[in-house]
Amino acid sequence: MNRAPVIVHPPCTGGRRVTLYGQDLGRARRTGDVAAFLRRAGFATSKFVWDDTGVFEWRDGGPDIWSTS
Repeated sequence: MNRAPVIVHPPCTGGRRVTLYGQDLGRARRTGDVAAFLRRAGFATSKFVWDDTGVFEWRDGGPDIWSTS
């Protein structure tokens, strides 16, 4: 089974950890942060499709969940 290259980890205090091919890119508080991390890492596209399961794996909630409450 192939895994998505971008993992957005479960929400916790300080946002959601984002990894690209296992490399930690930082903690995001919104999709704009995820996009910025990916562009800085060279994973560029004109538009991110957040529900593309071939690219993103959202753990414990999708792109609309950013806090634990």
